[in-house]
Amino acid sequence: MNIKVPPPIVMFVFGGLMYGLDAFLPVGEFDFFGRRELQYFAWSLAAFLMLMAFWKFRKARTTTNPIEPLKAKKLVINGIYKYTRNPMYLAMLLILIGFGLKLGNAFNTITAAAFVYYMNHFQIRREEEALTKLFGKEYRLYLKATRRWF
Repeated sequence: MNIKVPPPIVMFVFGGLMYGLDAFLPVGEFDFFGRRELQYFAWSLAAFLMLMAFWKFRKARTTTNPIEPLKAKKLVINGIYKYTRNPMYLAMLLILIGFGLKLGNAFNTITAAAFVYYMNHFQIRREEEALTKLFGKEYRLYLKATRRWF
């Protein structure tokens, strides 16, 4: 397992990239009616998803450590995990989208898309390989039944 960077750090790095784009890119600024409300909605939904995800892991008495998925004791596939396999990462994406709305630069959507690419390629794929080894057929059925993001 070669996961070295914790996902919250990855999110902060991409948030820094968003800030840098907004500060140094002279084009792409936008504003629209309800932008602030949409920003707060994205952040509220992110908080809800994060809390629900952590609560399900805590209730199952298993690890939430994304660096060492092989330490998982139980496969959590109910509650919010019935609708998304990665509610914590979806919450991080919503935080970045909310931050992009706050900054008001259209090019930050590229940064959010790059976050999704990074997470799929360097984090989620490796977690899925580890969990397949750990939980076998049950996890493979879960992969088929539930979408990765939403």
